[in-house]
Amino acid sequence: MNLKRRNLIISIMLVMFLAAVEGTIVTMATPTITKDLHGFELISLVFSVYLLTSAISTPIYGKFADLYGRKKMLIIAILLFLTGSFLCGLSQSMIMLIAFRAIQGLGAGGILTISYTIVGDEFPLEERSKIQGGLSTVWGIATLVGPFLGGFLIDMLSWHWIFFINIPFGLLAVGFLQSSLEETAIKKKQSIDYAGIITLSLAVISLLSIFIFGQNTASYRSSFFTISGAAVTALLLFLFYKIEKKAKEPIIPSGIFTKTSTIVNLLSFLIYATLMGIDVYMPLYLQNILGYQPTISGLAMLPMSISWLGVTFVLGKLFIRYGGKAVTVVSNILILISTLLFATLGMNSPILLVLLYGFIVGIGFGGVTTALTIIVQDSVEYSMRGVAVATNSLLRTLGQTIGISIFGGIFNMNVARYFMNHGIEGVDSSNLYQASVSHAALSAEQIKSSLNSSLHILFITFIAISCFSFILSIVMPEEKK
Repeated sequence: MNLKRRNLIISIMLVMFLAAVEGTIVTMATPTITKDLHGFELISLVFSVYLLTSAISTPIYGKFADLYGRKKMLIIAILLFLTGSFLCGLSQSMIMLIAFRAIQGLGAGGILTISYTIVGDEFPLEERSKIQGGLSTVWGIATLVGPFLGGFLIDMLSWHWIFFINIPFGLLAVGFLQSSLEETAIKKKQSIDYAGIITLSLAVISLLSIFIFGQNTASYRSSFFTISGAAVTALLLFLFYKIEKKAKEPIIPSGIFTKTSTIVNLLSFLIYATLMGIDVYMPLYLQNILGYQPTISGLAMLPMSISWLGVTFVLGKLFIRYGGKAVTVVSNILILISTLLFATLGMNSPILLVLLYGFIVGIGFGGVTTALTIIVQDSVEYSMRGVAVATNSLLRTLGQTIGISIFGGIFNMNVARYFMNHGIEGVDSSNLYQASVSHAALSAEQIKSSLNSSLHILFITFIAISCFSFILSIVMPEEKK
């Protein structure tokens, strides 16, 4: 591999690490930030606004990368992310922080999308699977490193530096990208689908608002909020469809929606929802049921990252020899087996089983996520690759956001149901440990049992989703060689 390609990989990995580590650092630093800025009631907006602007900008970056070039748009995304980071570090109130997090999210939306598009453009299949696996592993490492890095910066300096630290590394990534990626300048004047951008953005805001903000809505208003949000989303999507049919340069062209890409996007939605559920609820199982410290529970998730990375080194050869469909089917089988195994875990299961099951599911997720990305990249011509990858990235984000919201609802509902079935009423599942202090009927063992029972239901939900994903992978058409 020559120097330019090596520098290109370094720049992409650097910027991916920044985007990934930001989430875990901010999560860990939130108590310090809210204490300093006096805005605990606005804490959820710090994350929700970032997620919304990131999701909205994803398809826009994909289209603009096709129209104006990958390098130019990725550099704009990085600089926007760094501008948001710098302004977040200067924030003097929660309102300022939330506004600047929105700018940061606008940059983050392009980083993942365009990075994967560049990898699809610049590297052959066998190298591509290793690089994309490496990028996924960078994301996993960032989630482990983030809390330690954030804690160090807050203890040694202040919380402002969790944002300022991004700037030198981001500028370094821009420098590497500028010198290592060569693109032919596009001088032709392009038509921009402003109406499509606006309607799609409003539709994504409306859809995600149901799941992000609906959870915090009073119960008697929740149904109305959900129904009205769904109706507005449906109307906006219908308008978007009509606009795109007439647009000269549609933000999401209909040409990217083949039978294969539709199944791949649906698979991505389901698989990333399951992945998010496992990432969130396995640490809860390790800490709150098995009783391990957060550091140990974090280390217990390492086998999943290790096997995820390991499978990418052989995936290129398997992909060439057997095809993307075969890799997708086998990977989904492994995910299904893993979810079945997770459902057998109980209150006294040895941690070695968690390590083993995590290792197996890592192979499955590593195989299927990389395979689906490659299939999407190769399913369209170069001129539409950016928007195809962006659409897939949007479906992944929606899968994670909607999935974790639904899983949270299922989990909380079953915690409350557990206590009702045992004749204990008035327990708030969102405030369970405080309830144990004020509620004389609750014991630590009962709380563990309620959590274990609810997690078991959740694992059964993962099994159902994995079964459906497996069926979809079987009916997915064979790709052309």
